[in-house]
Amino acid sequence: MTGIRIGNGYDIHQLKDDLPFILGGVRIKYHKGIVAHSDGDVLLHAIADALLGAAALGDIGHFFPDTDPKFKNINSAIIIKKVCDKLQMSSFEIINVDVTLVLEKPKLAPYINSIKTSVAKLLNIPSNHTNIKATTSETMGFVGRGEGLICYASVLIEKT
Repeated sequence: MTGIRIGNGYDIHQLKDDLPFILGGVRIKYHKGIVAHSDGDVLLHAIADALLGAAALGDIGHFFPDTDPKFKNINSAIIIKKVCDKLQMSSFEIINVDVTLVLEKPKLAPYINSIKTSVAKLLNIPSNHTNIKATTSETMGFVGRGEGLICYASVLIEKT
């Protein structure tokens, strides 16, 4: 048997006026922000879930429940760090990460390289092993109306 494993992660949040908008540890300038118990970084949350799933370690809600006040406004970089520590303790290393964000606005093209660099640094992997892309929902549904955003993440890890 091979030691290579695939994981998929998903996160979804509402957008509301006058809240911070953070993706991959990068602050995005926009009049709306992400409603969440933590800092709402859907991108890092989806990656965390994908990594935990690939290693068969559970999910983000198990380790960082939104019912626990100690995680109120937690920086998602801390979540990723703790997830990476759990992977390392289980002898896994991250091979690559691929992320798709679904939102109408703001347009993320000016931020993609910064997000990619931030994610690669947080995961301690080369930037060319990290892919971040954004798309719209073609104005359909709650995403199309600008009420929220979705993030999908796929990861490949290997037992060392």
